[in-house]
Amino acid sequence: MSGHSKWANIKNKKGKADAAKGKIFTKIGREIQIAVKSGGPDPASNSKLKDVIAKAKAANIPNDNIQRSIKKAIGEGSNDNIEEVVYEGYGPAGVAVIVEAVTDNRNRTAAEIRHIFDKNGGNLGATGCVSFMFDKKGMIVVEKSDSVDEDTLMMDALDCGADDFSSEDEVYEIITDPVSFSSVRDALEEKGYTFVEAEVSMIPQNYVKLEEEQATKFEKLLDMLDDNDDVMEVYHNWEE
Repeated sequence: MSGHSKWANIKNKKGKADAAKGKIFTKIGREIQIAVKSGGPDPASNSKLKDVIAKAKAANIPNDNIQRSIKKAIGEGSNDNIEEVVYEGYGPAGVAVIVEAVTDNRNRTAAEIRHIFDKNGGNLGATGCVSFMFDKKGMIVVEKSDSVDEDTLMMDALDCGADDFSSEDEVYEIITDPVSFSSVRDALEEKGYTFVEAEVSMIPQNYVKLEEEQATKFEKLLDMLDDNDDVMEVYHNWEE
């Protein structure tokens, strides 16, 4: 059931800037606040918050940090004007790029994202210009180890409702429909599995190869996006 490694592309989608744990904590903390704002502070009744908390735990964010972000969202009226925005565009050689961000100033963020694309041989497009090239899927990634049997994990994943399972170099990839993502993740968690990634992602339908010079430009574009405080996630179809 394998094919081109989805994890191989997605694991680097946020680039080198997120190697620092503090940056990851800050960005996921903002995602938690957005989720609380949109659906309340109780993960039992707010599936979006439940999913972000699972993502936070996969990134080894301490529970104290998660609870602090929830309390901050409840207590800070100044966050009322923060909203989620999505930008779509093309990098060098037509690589498709989707940028998910949160902002308190749409005009400022749009200008900054447009500048990053322009500066690195890309261009920002209209909504919908590349999203049709991606499928929204739940992705659960389990690290290979002596304690995880591949056949058992595959059967457990499929029995829990997963759509696809593949074995890659260092990890096992489990793909789900976004609607069933939470239930599959919870069921596997109950069976004792731990995840290095657990989130709903935009997975490319096909991939673009770049020449060395184009790849260098595109990596710079990704780095600049990652350095922008408003950017939460970056998805692309560059075959690294």
